[in-house]
Amino acid sequence: MMRPEELLDEVSRYAAEKKALDVVELDLRGVLGYTDYFLVCSGNTGRQAKAIHDGILEGLKREHDTLPRRVEGSSGAGWILMDYLDVVVHIFTPETREFYRLEKLWGEAPMREAPARAVGKGA
Repeated sequence: MMRPEELLDEVSRYAAEKKALDVVELDLRGVLGYTDYFLVCSGNTGRQAKAIHDGILEGLKREHDTLPRRVEGSSGAGWILMDYLDVVVHIFTPETREFYRLEKLWGEAPMREAPARAVGKGA
């Protein structure tokens, strides 16, 4: 079983592989009781948001035998939530992300932009 920090790193890597935009990690330890981290990211379109979801889902399943506890929402709604217990992933379209502004809602939580991940051969 992966530690929460390792899970967060892997989710961030899979999101980057699908060209997720504005990837932000919120450290919610000590703020929430039900999860350690939120990873918030965007896809330019509903189709890209779905591709980011699929990349995370398939990567964690294939490489770590890990599935989300549940998935809510849809790319058509502009928001997909993937609950991995220690890490909750929020994938938005830009308009929906601006409307809900999760980063502002959890403003007291330490936040950092996810490190840029090198993608491809030789990376």
